[in-house]
Amino acid sequence: MSPAARRLPAVLACVIALAGAVPLAVAQEKAGDAPILEMTFEETETVPGQPLTLRLTVYVPTYLPRPPVWPSLEAPNLLVRLPERSTGPVSKPIDGATWAGVSRRYLISPMVPGTFSLPPQEVMVTYADPETNQPAQAALSTGAITFRGVVPEGAEGLEPFLAATSLSLDQEVEGEPGSMKPGDSVTRTVTARIAGASSMFVPDLLPDAVVPGVAAYPAEPVTTDRDERGTLSGARTERVTYVAEGGGSGEAPAVSLDWYNLESGRIETASVGGFPIAVDGPPAGHETPRDWRAIVLAAGAAVLAFGLVAVAAARLAPRIRRRLAARRADRLASEAHAFGMLRAVVARHDAPAVHGALDLWAERLEGADPRTRPDVSAALTAIGAARYGRHGVADEPAAWRALSQALDAARRDAHRRRPASALPPLNPGAAVVPTPTARPEAI
Repeated sequence: MSPAARRLPAVLACVIALAGAVPLAVAQEKAGDAPILEMTFEETETVPGQPLTLRLTVYVPTYLPRPPVWPSLEAPNLLVRLPERSTGPVSKPIDGATWAGVSRRYLISPMVPGTFSLPPQEVMVTYADPETNQPAQAALSTGAITFRGVVPEGAEGLEPFLAATSLSLDQEVEGEPGSMKPGDSVTRTVTARIAGASSMFVPDLLPDAVVPGVAAYPAEPVTTDRDERGTLSGARTERVTYVAEGGGSGEAPAVSLDWYNLESGRIETASVGGFPIAVDGPPAGHETPRDWRAIVLAAGAAVLAFGLVAVAAARLAPRIRRRLAARRADRLASEAHAFGMLRAVVARHDAPAVHGALDLWAERLEGADPRTRPDVSAALTAIGAARYGRHGVADEPAAWRALSQALDAARRDAHRRRPASALPPLNPGAAVVPTPTARPEAI
């Protein structure tokens, strides 16, 4: 077979050889018919989070029966990615003949300021030997790569440093945080949308909110990125659920994020406001304290009326203790307490515990069984499909949100259909003080 005929399938072979891996860099001298590795790395300084372009190209005198094995550029504090259509066939005239090759483009972004150095690495090339047309291998060495991440002037005080072409914060609050009752819940969702950088550069958004009587259950952050012709954009979403356990008040703090605008060259701030949280009810774990003054007065009255202080005190103490224990047992056995436990399980996405908590609440809820509601059943089925399904097509966070909304609706419907009860006591918070039994006056 003539040399021209052997080189005829070179371009088609290169197209087939575009499979993939990761790259590195610098030109290599030609030695006869040995493969050549060229590297192009024009810019060596960038803002943290913005990419530098590195291109590696392998040339062979014949064709490539297998794609090259590219070295990895992964290193601490570096983001290395392959843009769309990063690898493609190339050709080049060398000594009067056309050599075929494969070129690959990488985008390297330093994640922090500083100097980075990547040592030489090996590129393994499999090509057709010009003499025998049999597969042969050559190990080509890349040169060292050094570059820097530099913070622009005026942005040195940003901590952490974040550069983008646009950045915005959005907030969604589900529930009524200013008028909660024990067992109620509020979900806060904050989303940062960024363009010109990856969402992994966005720091944590939601600070801890310490509110008496309120438990916070944060969900795992969700990040998404999109690459359009080498330009990154993405979003980071954080969610926390506040569950009211007892009376108290406080505030969910505002969220703000300073960032450097690559287009305007200025530091800007994206922010969303906070909101007050208030729970109407006794503090969590509260038990009515004993009114010792009232007890002493009652004991004194008993002494004056009957002269039986010791006997009266011995009889009153067990009665008060039983009454306090009964009140606590009533609270633990209430529908509101069971619903609060169920909301806490849903908030922390505890799939193994959700059915037991739902059964307990359903037993204490008057009216229709919430487990028979279609929206509750559908949400539970979606959770099971997301967690245990084979293909993972279901959105588990969305299923948990749907279950939370369905449970709130079921409770509202049940309370709306509850028959009107007798009038409540005029002063339910007053302490019970025993008084002497009055004798009826003689007529």
